[in-house]
Amino acid sequence: MVDPVVWDIGYLVSASLFILGIKKLSSPKTAPDGNRLGALGMLLAVLVTLAKLQTEGVIGWELIIAGLAVGGIIGVVMATRVEMTGMPELVAMFNGFGGGASALVGMSEALRAIKSDSIPELPTEFYATWVAIGLTALIGWITLTGSLVAMMKLKGGFTIPLSGKWVRFPTWGPIWLNPVKILLLASAFWLIWMTIQDPANEQWIYALLGVSCLLGILFVLPIGGADMPVVVSLLNSLSGIAAAFTGFVIGNNVLIIAGSMVGAAGLVLTFIMCKAMNRELFDVLFKSFGSFAETATLTRTKVGSDAEEVAMMIDGAQKVIIIPGYGMAVSQCQHQVKEFADLVSEKFDTEVKYAIHPVAGRMPGHMNVLLAEANVPYEQLIEMDDINPEMHEADVALIIGANDTTNPVARSGEGPLAGMPIINADAARTVVIIKRGLSVGYAGVDNDLFYMDKTMMLFGDGKKMMNELNSAIKDL
Repeated sequence: MVDPVVWDIGYLVSASLFILGIKKLSSPKTAPDGNRLGALGMLLAVLVTLAKLQTEGVIGWELIIAGLAVGGIIGVVMATRVEMTGMPELVAMFNGFGGGASALVGMSEALRAIKSDSIPELPTEFYATWVAIGLTALIGWITLTGSLVAMMKLKGGFTIPLSGKWVRFPTWGPIWLNPVKILLLASAFWLIWMTIQDPANEQWIYALLGVSCLLGILFVLPIGGADMPVVVSLLNSLSGIAAAFTGFVIGNNVLIIAGSMVGAAGLVLTFIMCKAMNRELFDVLFKSFGSFAETATLTRTKVGSDAEEVAMMIDGAQKVIIIPGYGMAVSQCQHQVKEFADLVSEKFDTEVKYAIHPVAGRMPGHMNVLLAEANVPYEQLIEMDDINPEMHEADVALIIGANDTTNPVARSGEGPLAGMPIINADAARTVVIIKRGLSVGYAGVDNDLFYMDKTMMLFGDGKKMMNELNSAIKDL
């Protein structure tokens, strides 16, 4: 018989690897090592758990191995095939699966206790177990359905099977929806109480499942596109909290530690995102800041420029600030953007910096990941609060697919972007915008920056236009 202390030591080493991994994630230079340490910690935790189950004589190894194999294959295929534009949706889905897995474990543990008549008899143990099971179900199912809605909203819609018809996913928040959400939340807590009062009745568990799933859908459905980075961060936190409660249910220390760390880190990131959006978390969850139905109707036009004009204008510029956005991710032109920065730096002796908005793209850190993939020096990536005081010194602000994060209307008190801090691109002497057209951003608001006299529009695919601009600069 193996001493139980051995398992605790294994979990302690695993938790230490998690902590070291998170520490290294604080810097892009050490982030890859942090990811490796976190993965190693999880691998160790899984191996220790399997070894512990072996000593306890747990049967069903064929199911465990099959699950690991199938899950591993699916994970590898998804991670290797997904494009950077799909990373926000993938992260949202992973958050949902994490919450759903925790909820399923909690539910299976509850049903096992009911069917085997092994419900704890000691009052303290009884209440702790069933409260943990109830909270695991509530948070886990909310995370699953909420994340699936978030994924659909990030994609903009879904395709109806067989018909191939694309349906745009709505942002829907009637005024009576908040009382409904509060009522459902109160009902969920009442159902948790009923599972404690009548633990042998599994109907309370299924009712809690249904209420929690509906609550997750209704929580995310009214939230507008501009606030989706906040939602993704919050769902990430909830998936960790659900895992921590699952750890209490099955008595697994490393699950409690890892879940608590993910929950705390996700919650901190959520508040950072709220600050970046100038929002209160309560407002994000209970107020609808615009919807797809409110998309602005375009009535103005703008004559486009060509790459040669822009290249001649950049010749002699002392300072260029590049502002990347979701359009850069769509066109996968980060390598061409890096080539442009190198060209103007070497040929014109121009200072080049990148202005990074905290919520540029569709998830936290989206632009940082893309630019790191192109080997852009980290010291050139400047956060919004630090770059804004320099914007008036820029001869050129080059915007690649960024819309909402540079929209001056955010300074007003109206609309979905009201009060959101932006990068002050309009303060630069000349603004160059690479975009397919004059279409509105994800928040559905027209951008006055497009129509300013000092703005030059390069209409077209980001990669194509960057290649043309680079060629024009080489020919000067």
